[in-house]
Amino acid sequence: DLFSELRDRIAREAKRVQETAEAVATLDVLLSYADTAATRNYCKPEVDDGDAIAIHDGRHPVAEDLMPRGDFVPNDVIIDPANAFLQIITGPNMAGKSTYLRQVALITLMAPIGSFVPAADASIGVVDRIFTRVGASDNLVRGESTFMVEMIETANILNSATANSLLVLDEIGRGTSTFDGISIAWSVAEFIHDRSKSKA
Repeated sequence: DLFSELRDRIAREAKRVQETAEAVATLDVLLSYADTAATRNYCKPEVDDGDAIAIHDGRHPVAEDLMPRGDFVPNDVIIDPANAFLQIITGPNMAGKSTYLRQVALITLMAPIGSFVPAADASIGVVDRIFTRVGASDNLVRGESTFMVEMIETANILNSATANSLLVLDEIGRGTSTFDGISIAWSVAEFIHDRSKSKA
């Protein structure tokens, strides 16, 4: 009886409880943004109506946090549809290519949601969606190999991306032989360059 009475009293105040919960949640998010920005030396990004993404001394927010302070080497990126919207990064294993790609995507996501970002300065233009094709995994329950999963995801990205989308493609074509993989990566790059013109 006591429980039922309490439940009924709370139900009558449901709107007030929900409004209070929403206010507390908003404060929690804003406080987390502010605390993280202050303790990790983030900057206030410029979010504008342009097309370019320009990040100076950017850092990966998670990798930097897991490493000893000062060990992460900051780096720059400029993705400008008027100049270089498609960039291909090469280098040896464990050189930081994947970290760099993810860092650009994370900073591009953090800026328009109201967070400061891990960089000396950043200017983030219009990005309607962020598409990623990273990592190797299969879906054997559905009969999909690693390569098939990769191709399905890549096809979805190519069919959905616009000139305002940011594409993070890490090792397209890795699930097959070297020459087939290079051919796939090459054709994907050409499609982005010639057709979708996405920031990639």
